[in-house]
Amino acid sequence: MDAAFAQQYDLIRGARAALLRYCATLSPAHFVAPVAGFNHSSIRDLLVHVAECYQAWLGEVGLGRPLARRPPEQAPDVAAVRALFAAVDALVAEFRQKFAGQWLTTQRFASPRHPAPLLLSPLQLFTHVITHEFHHKGQCLSMSRQLGYVPVDTDVIRT
Repeated sequence: MDAAFAQQYDLIRGARAALLRYCATLSPAHFVAPVAGFNHSSIRDLLVHVAECYQAWLGEVGLGRPLARRPPEQAPDVAAVRALFAAVDALVAEFRQKFAGQWLTTQRFASPRHPAPLLLSPLQLFTHVITHEFHHKGQCLSMSRQLGYVPVDTDVIRT
């Protein structure tokens, strides 16, 4: 299962890279522009939120690290967002190493947002963050369409 985990995350990284390549084609002003239909969040804001979700669930809950929240303005462009995801990649590697061979083992995980420990498997934590990423990836593409762009294929299997 450890090899499958690594292969799956490589597929996710490929889809993310396609999205970030596309984001680099947007005007810098549109990348950070609030979109009314999305609670006045920007594409950049959602991408920073996705990176923070990995940090919260895998880092804070899974690995017991304190969460250092950063305002989206600290990632002013696609290059800065790529750097956030490089840190996410390192975090995922550490999470994978810690839980190797234990993916399906239910454990107690402390979360500052929940009064009692959560009974979860590491696979549940990982699945949560990747599905969350893909949900917001779709929103980013919809936002770009509202800003006048034609989104590209950013699926895991791109045609």
